[in-house]
Amino acid sequence: MSPKDHAAGDDSYSGVRRGPLVSGEWVRLVDGKGRRHNICLQAGAAFHTNRGAILHDELIGRDEGFSVTSSSGGEYLVFRPLLSEFVVSMPRGAAVVYPKDAAQIVAMADIFPGARVVEAGVGSGALTCSLLRAVGPTGRVSSYERREEFADVARRNVTQFFGGDHPAWHLTVGDLVEALPEGDPAGTVDRVVLDMLAPWECVDAVADALVPGGVVVAYVATTTQLARTVETLRAHGEFTEPHPWETLVREWHVEGLAVRPSHKMNGHTGFLVTARRMAPGNPAPRKKRRPAPGAYGEDYSGPRPLDLAGSGDDAPTSDG
Repeated sequence: MSPKDHAAGDDSYSGVRRGPLVSGEWVRLVDGKGRRHNICLQAGAAFHTNRGAILHDELIGRDEGFSVTSSSGGEYLVFRPLLSEFVVSMPRGAAVVYPKDAAQIVAMADIFPGARVVEAGVGSGALTCSLLRAVGPTGRVSSYERREEFADVARRNVTQFFGGDHPAWHLTVGDLVEALPEGDPAGTVDRVVLDMLAPWECVDAVADALVPGGVVVAYVATTTQLARTVETLRAHGEFTEPHPWETLVREWHVEGLAVRPSHKMNGHTGFLVTARRMAPGNPAPRKKRRPAPGAYGEDYSGPRPLDLAGSGDDAPTSDG
């Protein structure tokens, strides 16, 4: 049975496969130093390492979770790759959304089975895999990508992970603002995920597409992008107060009495911003505190909240 046949017979479309390893599917080999190799199993083939060769036929037909010894004595663990492992090693056209951020997006945007989700842009397809797993075959993930070469990479990666075409995925090559009204008409989208250089340019289109109570989440890399995105959502007037944050992940070394933080950590990868769509025509309440001194002073040239549309910090706020 090929991976595609296996996926076609699995109603969950989760990308998870069970049972013995078969020709045509991918496995991950990890050596004693933690070095990782992803290989596609093919009957009669061999994988060559600096510790000799490993015959694919020695892996095919066995249940994952075993160790194999190469021809020169190297020992390797053999498992199918987890989604979090697959996305950090898959071919890339654009930078990938790392697992720590993908997990935050799925949780904080409240992606659920059957959800109708819009994603822009698709990058290399890393976040797309997490979104598709979350919505399941009854949901819909509409991905919009401006660059054809990125879309091609994403197609290959998503198809490889799920072992075939996922029924919930629709990929459009084009600009989100122009293509969204036709692909996902007004008031039909539950969640929107913006992973792009200028998400603030899409706020009006996103507001039109989202259902009342829907969630928008933006993933940006720099503080200037973060500020512009937050202020544009505020200035729109029909989103709740934006919530910006980032996550840092630090591993620990644990060995007997030697328990300490690891010397490496997953530091800044990106900022996340979430906000919820108010019902059309219903303005969002302003937060009950005055802006920090100078926040919207004469040097500030970005979007302003509706009640600070004047020329400085002396403009009145919603609470007087």
